[in-house]
Amino acid sequence: MAWLILIVSAVFEAVWATALGLSDGLSRPLPAIVFFVGLAVSMVGLGRATRQIPIGTAYAVWVGIGAALTVGYAMATGAEATSIPKIIFISGIIVAVVGLKLVPGRPRGSSDAPAVEPEDHRTAD
Repeated sequence: MAWLILIVSAVFEAVWATALGLSDGLSRPLPAIVFFVGLAVSMVGLGRATRQIPIGTAYAVWVGIGAALTVGYAMATGAEATSIPKIIFISGIIVAVVGLKLVPGRPRGSSDAPAVEPEDHRTAD
């Protein structure tokens, strides 16, 4: 479920990034509202996903998917020029994101428990 949440939050990253570009410096109300809602949904999703996915992997996947979708949308709408090298590099981002999903998430021998237990500093009354 964490991976699904991460992917959905990455889609919302592309939504807020695109809305930011369309908002003309947050001066156009509808794109500005879409920006803030998309930003909130994206950040909450990223935060929830990192409960089960290591932050380095989650952040890389989140940024990679968001960047690929944002550039893909810009090229599809004509807001950005399309070129073979750009498509190849965006494809590389997607391959890297899939690769991060396929590698193990935690080193062998690690657990979800903290490495060091916090000390109890309370004093007896």
